[in-house]
Amino acid sequence: MTDLRSEGWRVRPRFVPHGPVAPITLIADDLGLTQLAGVYPVAWQTPWAELGSLGLVRRGSRMVLSATVAGRRYQWHRHGLEDYEALREIVVARGGVIAHASRRRVVVVVTAVAVLAASLSGVIGALWSARARLEHETARASAAAIANRDLPTGWSATPTGLLSFLMPPPGRVDPVTTTTSLAVDLVTPAVVARFQRCLGVSAATDRVFGGSAQLPDVQVTSPIFHRVVPFETELATVAQYYASSSMVRRDVAEMSRPGFGACFATANASLLLSNYTGQLTVAGRGQVWTPRTFEHGWARGGLVSLALPGVATPYALVVVVIAGGHDETTLTVLTPSWPADQALVTSLVGTLKARVGGRAAAA
Repeated sequence: MTDLRSEGWRVRPRFVPHGPVAPITLIADDLGLTQLAGVYPVAWQTPWAELGSLGLVRRGSRMVLSATVAGRRYQWHRHGLEDYEALREIVVARGGVIAHASRRRVVVVVTAVAVLAASLSGVIGALWSARARLEHETARASAAAIANRDLPTGWSATPTGLLSFLMPPPGRVDPVTTTTSLAVDLVTPAVVARFQRCLGVSAATDRVFGGSAQLPDVQVTSPIFHRVVPFETELATVAQYYASSSMVRRDVAEMSRPGFGACFATANASLLLSNYTGQLTVAGRGQVWTPRTFEHGWARGGLVSLALPGVATPYALVVVVIAGGHDETTLTVLTPSWPADQALVTSLVGTLKARVGGRAAAA
């Protein structure tokens, strides 16, 4: 087996209480996997025989190595693919699973038609207008997302986390559908079909995952926000801005069906589990849960219990969609302390409703 020394990783959870999570250097050799952690490195060596469910997931320019050690599931995250091929060979040689998490890219082909009467100044003006519109819509979508100022003390943004197995990368991304999920190839069709059966819609008419889904102009993912005390909890939002309010109204019509929240939460949980395990893993049946808030506006949500392989703590995955005007924002929360976090989620939904409702009233 080829020896490997790879730097620039982060690990979750910590190997020991209050231990370092970065910088991490991974060393793979015939004996096992060694982790050098911290600025003044502390070494942990684990023989290959004690590493279970080894997996490697590639997401664009990131990769995630996962393994179960002594009954706990660990994840090493790294930006950059310099060592990907060498690590892939090691994982395959040790019987591990390789998966690619990818969003389908939408390629728009623009055919330029020469019009003799068009002036150069008109073309330049149109380009500047399109750019200004994109910047305006991106700013609106960014402003609709949850930010640090919306959260109580004790929360901070993190580049990694369990929700990174579900959420698109933070920042502006290429939109695909009204969903918020990052799906493993060949897993998505099974999860989508189950969602459509659950909601009672056909693949052709489904506006969430199916053939009738319409693309937002802009989609912005917030950072993953992380809280350690009293329990490790994560949340993030995906905010989408659509060209017309009629597109949002048609989405809302489908998402207003009875049971949508349960079906959507189950689909997202299945995608998260599948990304985490590297193979199709179906979540249990979710339930409808939409918080009541003082703020007026449309929202639908659901929650599902989630047991991650190798992670002792059970979680609840809560997904709530808030929509109105040109906006659709999805709040996703992964918490081991439900229903204790119900008040927090209700408050955040109220905040998002107020933003979307204020825009709709001004439109």
